[in-house]
Amino acid sequence: MSEITSRSMPAVPAPGRQEGLWRRALRIEPAIILWILLVGVLAFLVVWPLGKLLLVSFEHQRTGEFTLANYAAAYGRQRFIDALVNSLWLGTVSAAMAVVMAVPMAWAVSRTNMPGKGLTWAVVLGAFILPPYLSAVGWILLAGPNSGFINVWWRELTGADFALFNIYSFEGMALVIALNSFPLVFIFVKSALDLVSSEMEDAANILGAGTFTAMRKVSLPLVWPAILAGFIIVFLDAISLFGVPAILGIPARINVVTTQLWQFFEYPVRVEVAAAYAMPLLMITAGLILVQRLMLARKGFVSQTGKGGERRMIDLGPWRWVMFGWCALIGLMAVAAPLMVMLQASFSRAWGLGLTWDNLTIANYRLLIFEHDMALTSIWNTVWFSAAAATIAVVVALLVAYVAARRLVPFGDALGFLAMAPFVIPGIVMAIGFYAAYAGPPLLLYGSAAIIILAFASRFMPIAYANSSAAIRAVHPEMEEAARILGSGRLHAIARITAPLVRKALLGGWLIVFIVASRELSAAIFLVGPRTRTMSVLLYDMSEAGNFEVLSAFGGLLLLVTMAFVLVGMKLLGRDFMLRRN
Repeated sequence: MSEITSRSMPAVPAPGRQEGLWRRALRIEPAIILWILLVGVLAFLVVWPLGKLLLVSFEHQRTGEFTLANYAAAYGRQRFIDALVNSLWLGTVSAAMAVVMAVPMAWAVSRTNMPGKGLTWAVVLGAFILPPYLSAVGWILLAGPNSGFINVWWRELTGADFALFNIYSFEGMALVIALNSFPLVFIFVKSALDLVSSEMEDAANILGAGTFTAMRKVSLPLVWPAILAGFIIVFLDAISLFGVPAILGIPARINVVTTQLWQFFEYPVRVEVAAAYAMPLLMITAGLILVQRLMLARKGFVSQTGKGGERRMIDLGPWRWVMFGWCALIGLMAVAAPLMVMLQASFSRAWGLGLTWDNLTIANYRLLIFEHDMALTSIWNTVWFSAAAATIAVVVALLVAYVAARRLVPFGDALGFLAMAPFVIPGIVMAIGFYAAYAGPPLLLYGSAAIIILAFASRFMPIAYANSSAAIRAVHPEMEEAARILGSGRLHAIARITAPLVRKALLGGWLIVFIVASRELSAAIFLVGPRTRTMSVLLYDMSEAGNFEVLSAFGGLLLLVTMAFVLVGMKLLGRDFMLRRN
């Protein structure tokens, strides 16, 4: 009897073994719960808006039935097709111009003894900070066909009755976009050139190649992946911009995809047609990223050097001043000239009369600060929307990066993929997706602070994730394991060991997300309501009114807000924190 009883009863683990099972269960369960929560958050921020956008593009506006009528309406008129072609051509020309501007600058800063390298870095940072739509306003004051300073001076000097350069043109749009986007190419190319040894250039010089021939045939081919990456990023940025095409293109009757999408949101709103029209923009973006990877996967770009490999500055002789002049010219066009004319206009009664004592006034700033019914509200909205979005993006990105880097659960890399997915989604497409997903029932978020904050957090999460992932990988897991061996729980080890080590990187990521969110227009323009306007949207509204004096003053306030946070970042993280590549 005792034998039968002993065989029929289940085995009971020893007390020590049972305790070990409970510890393992408790150790795994929080990771699984965290993984499920992150999947839910990323589904809400990324998957569902894009999924809803795709579904809506095939839905009938009234019945909700499956239909292809939205695509027929989106591409049934030649004007709509022309807008798509214009966008692709604008992106190509802008990216090519940015490469022409940035590559010589990057080579001069990285490889030569050109003077004024600190000034060149200041130009790059200034162009990076200056929002494209503000640059467009500055260039209207400079190169407007009738009253722009350049054209006025041109007529006075030559007596000509035509404008030297009309900013309200396709070339004007491409120039403004390139002047704001070249820092992206500069950062990629300079970082790549910093890794190339001088030995190959020396060998080319020994074989008879001059300095510029060695650069063209040796140095630049080695950094071709970086040039291609910069070109693609600028192209994608150009075709998804709204501000510059709206401010410069609409008066010139040049229609592009983003301005056409905006017209679909005029009354009556045709979100189904807008969703169908946005699909090619999304496919083009994803396709270009794939093409870049395939092109670079087929060819190796490696510089082989021994332990003696080093980087030696090239002596350009008198040519160093030519290169400095090129950098100064780009700085003048991208930063100095637009800012100077906007500063002059902001303190003027009438900007076209110049900055004289009779024309000098602070009335534009007084109007914005004390009388305008929306200016201070938009400043507050911008600050707290951007801060909330940056916080959400950094917290979610940090958790995703930790789960993926530490491989706490299977399929952790899928979370990282979702966190980086918005990188290939144009901001205007993301905004339409959020509108389609959350503007209507049951959430009814259209025009609220919540939808803007969530859209910003989703839009700029790749920045936060790239920062967090690099920081987490830099912290060896053995430090956490040592703490856990000594009795610390995982969360306690993260709080006491990992978090302090990555605090600086997280702060840098937060500041960058805040700064780019505070100047975002392409996503905000589709989601704001009457009382949730941001500074960028209010600036666009002012540009339609044509009061460039008040518009310039408000642009100055936006730059003051941005520069305040840039200076905080420089103080805490270093002067190049916005341009650093992790």
